[in-house]
Amino acid sequence: MTRALLAVAGALAFGGLVAGQAPSPGVVSFPAGFKAARTADGKPDLNGIWQALNTANWDIRDHAGSGGLDAAALGVYGAQPPGLGIVEGNEIPYQSWALAKKKENFEKRLVSDPADRSVGDPEAKCYMPGLPRATYLPYPFQIIQGTDKILFAYEFAATPRIVYFGTLPPPPVDSWMGQSVGRFVGDTLEITVNGFNDQTWFDRAGDFHSDQLKVVERYTPVSPYHLNYEATIEDPKVFTRPWKVSFPLYRRMEKGARLLEFKCVEFSEDFLYGKLRRK
Repeated sequence: MTRALLAVAGALAFGGLVAGQAPSPGVVSFPAGFKAARTADGKPDLNGIWQALNTANWDIRDHAGSGGLDAAALGVYGAQPPGLGIVEGNEIPYQSWALAKKKENFEKRLVSDPADRSVGDPEAKCYMPGLPRATYLPYPFQIIQGTDKILFAYEFAATPRIVYFGTLPPPPVDSWMGQSVGRFVGDTLEITVNGFNDQTWFDRAGDFHSDQLKVVERYTPVSPYHLNYEATIEDPKVFTRPWKVSFPLYRRMEKGARLLEFKCVEFSEDFLYGKLRRK
């Protein structure tokens, strides 16, 4: 079929959808009153391998496709796909200075300075991704559920994270993944995370935070194959108010599904430290 015929067919199909008032692509319906399977201690069973299917890692707000950094050399390989955002209201409430910083981050996203870890996208350096970015990177992660703690294992950079239950003292040191304390509220796993450093971003668009970041995550099973994910983000140094992201997570169902090894440090060493080599 020629491109012209494809274009006509597409236009006719689109017209039919409009005439039939097809549901909005953002409207998702899950079974009402779904009750998740239980673990031996009676908690909702969240065990499994999960993955987001969105383009939030490029930009957590609505975004058009773009050619990327070097379309002449890479063709479409380096392109940014278009996508709907995950930010509720599609607005990030930056303070004025922070909005300028976000724009600077984007311009320098592929700049590396061994003496300044704040320059450049941490993903390009294979740093642990932080939260909530670890949840919507284009890689799977696994939840392994115990009775007094839960392990999250992320394929990207072989990143581990432990969620503790009960009361913990303040984090002894700031870190990329912070300190996670969880509880079940009905069928929802709610995790409060603080103790972050300021070395992670939310996406490749340069959206960022400070070491005052606090994230409250909520994982709610809505079918045997889906979790609804929400995260409320607070950072009084950077934002004027709390804001929220939300999206579904999908259970990986293929035969033999498992996390594979993606220890990307060796792939980033030249990018990080190549300029320090003797000529």
